[in-house]
Amino acid sequence: MPDTFSIIDSHCHLERFFLKGELDATLIAARDAGVDRLITVGTSVDDWSLYADLAHKYPGVIDYSVGLHPCSVDKDWEQQVRRLRSYFNPGEVQPVALGEIGLDHFHLPKDRNEAEALKACQVAALRAQLEIVRELNCPVIIHSRGAFNECIQELDAAGINWSKVVFHCFVEDVRAMRTLNDRGARGSFTGIITFKNAEEIRAAALEQGLERFMVETDAPYLAPVPHRGKPCQPAYTALTAKFCADLFGIPEPELAGISRKNTESFFALK
Repeated sequence: MPDTFSIIDSHCHLERFFLKGELDATLIAARDAGVDRLITVGTSVDDWSLYADLAHKYPGVIDYSVGLHPCSVDKDWEQQVRRLRSYFNPGEVQPVALGEIGLDHFHLPKDRNEAEALKACQVAALRAQLEIVRELNCPVIIHSRGAFNECIQELDAAGINWSKVVFHCFVEDVRAMRTLNDRGARGSFTGIITFKNAEEIRAAALEQGLERFMVETDAPYLAPVPHRGKPCQPAYTALTAKFCADLFGIPEPELAGISRKNTESFFALK
């Protein structure tokens, strides 16, 4: 690991690396790149227990969250949501957040009636999970695709602590970022910010500023340039951080330190 560089990947998904027998190699590659801590984010009951086990096995290296992703919402969503509270039991290796949860209007059925029914289920699942967030007063990771305004409305109505809200993989514009800024929430940024056509996202990052800035990979998705279109890995957090350091006009180690401090504070990492 470089002596002058240390950063946290604030959002990735390690299930695929584990199932392919590549987790240890992935962690070594990340460490060598200066990425020495990762938050692996739950999306359904299929990965929650795995991530809890990984956090227990790799303390201080892997942290985890649990949540029902909107694209995982199906007819059994209520049963899954009921299981979330069990992961926050005292004495266990607890999640650092609830998420990722939210709304996704991009991956909907083509049939209009089916799409509307699924949207209604997503809203119901989001509301049920926001109730848990409010009870626990824990950080919450929001997935919003094609549904930013709808997510804002649901979060406003839920009455949760906005300072504990992060819209991960922020891909909206400056106006949307101002909406988060006004409420005390934040966006975190993936390798998409390095894409040539991501001018609005870069402007939104600058609008937010460094006070709440966090970087993530969303690995194995959304690899930054020069690996765009290829599988992503947590080590690439360093590439996105370098790009963002240039964007903000500060040294790379300084940007990494700011992102690390913000991530540790937001998720209350020990």
